[in-house]
Amino acid sequence: MKCEKIEIKTPFIKLDSLLKFAGIAETGGMAKEMVQNGEVTLNGEICLMRGKKIVAGDVITAGDTQLEVCAHAG
Repeated sequence: MKCEKIEIKTPFIKLDSLLKFAGIAETGGMAKEMVQNGEVTLNGEICLMRGKKIVAGDVITAGDTQLEVCAHAG
């Protein structure tokens, strides 16, 4: 499994936007479909809410990629 740290500069990012931002989904439609099909987990549990607010410390898994969300340190 590939693990990546994703830094966000805002208090949160929506799940579908994060999938696009990280390059896991090429389009917003693809991100929406991945979430609705139960292909994405948030902190170890399947998340079916594409608009779920993701904050620093959350861990998202999609396919063979795991993303750890970090706050911008500036």
